[in-house]
Amino acid sequence: MKSALASAYANNPDLEEQRVIARIRDEDVSKAAAGHRPRANVSLSAGPQKSSVRQPGGRDQLRNRLYTDDNNFGYPRSGTLNLSLTVFDGWRSDNSMRQAEAGVLAARATLLAAEQEVLLRGVTVYMDVLRDTAVLGLRRHNRAVLAEQLRVAHDRAEMGMATPADVAQAEAALAQAASDHAATREALRASVAEYSEVIGRAPNRLEPAQGCERELPGSVEGAVQRAVLAHPQVVASLHSVDMATMAVKVAEGALMPSFSVGGQVYQQYDSYLGYPGTRQFSAQVTGTLNVPLYDGGAEYSAVRQAKQQLGQAHAHVAAQRSAIRAKLAMSFSRLAAAKAAMRYGGTLVRSTETALAQIRNEAELGQRTLLDVLNAQQALFDARVKMVSAQHDRVVAACSALAAIGGLSADGLSLDVERYDPAKNLERVRDLWVGMDTPDGR
Repeated sequence: MKSALASAYANNPDLEEQRVIARIRDEDVSKAAAGHRPRANVSLSAGPQKSSVRQPGGRDQLRNRLYTDDNNFGYPRSGTLNLSLTVFDGWRSDNSMRQAEAGVLAARATLLAAEQEVLLRGVTVYMDVLRDTAVLGLRRHNRAVLAEQLRVAHDRAEMGMATPADVAQAEAALAQAASDHAATREALRASVAEYSEVIGRAPNRLEPAQGCERELPGSVEGAVQRAVLAHPQVVASLHSVDMATMAVKVAEGALMPSFSVGGQVYQQYDSYLGYPGTRQFSAQVTGTLNVPLYDGGAEYSAVRQAKQQLGQAHAHVAAQRSAIRAKLAMSFSRLAAAKAAMRYGGTLVRSTETALAQIRNEAELGQRTLLDVLNAQQALFDARVKMVSAQHDRVVAACSALAAIGGLSADGLSLDVERYDPAKNLERVRDLWVGMDTPDGR
């Protein structure tokens, strides 16, 4: 099973999607860091320009007004370089950085939760294929036994030792067994299809699984104590509280003054019409202090809204912990039920085997009817199916309990697979000033 889970860890598309989402959150840190970096831009302009000016020039001898026309043509060109740097912005950039970093940690915890969900699905589909394969074998054997029972019933009826009702009962039992065999065969095909989707390859010679019971704490109380502190969903919600806290500070920063410095260099050629070759140059350095007074109250509303979202984040932590407790209790209950079913299942199978053998002997002596044999055969089949189902449920319930604690991970299961490290991408992009390449090369 560990080999199958390693394949799911490496190839499952749902898990890969969560890894991409975590890398998307990494870029929030790089965007927030832009608030501490300078900004620069260059603007260039050029184009032909023509002007025509007519001015009064007096009067002629007949007292008619005279005009002078001044036509000029030029090709002015200019370029401007602007530089700016925010020195103080009410700590909004610093708090935005902290908010983005908390978002990254929340995304990593969510990624770990998704990893647990994929691995639990892997355990489930693995055990589903094992169960359905075993049940299909039992149904195939049961159908063969009932076919033999029908043949015997026909032979006994020809000798006058069985009635037409005995033959009809045998035929009905065989028909039901054939129908159940076909249904189980289709259920196995569905389990195989789901296995291929989750694991990334078709099942081949699956071996019995050991389960996750050895990794579980000794008591439910210890499991609950560990889960409410370390479960990935709880950790993600705690980081969401940090994000909401920083969002309040960012909103409050809009009420604080800001200060920035800037510089501009301006160069223009042929700026005066009719005077080619002229140049104009200017350079300046400025400092800007902005003190907000009142902006319609939107900034105050933003602060109030951020505080409400902080309260929601705290409530979400409590809801997550409550859900984890409930999930953990259900998983341990299912595990206890599966253990009990296995503990008594062996006795049930042995007892029904003994009963079937005895009833067959009695039927040959005429002390039992064919219906008694068929009922005993069905009881033995049901006992064996319950035993197989109990083995399936025990492994799945144990791994579900481990997932509810937060320990069903590649590290927790010691899977032989290369681990995905979400920290590498953040280290790459945190201080990246330029560049558009991503890890997948797009």
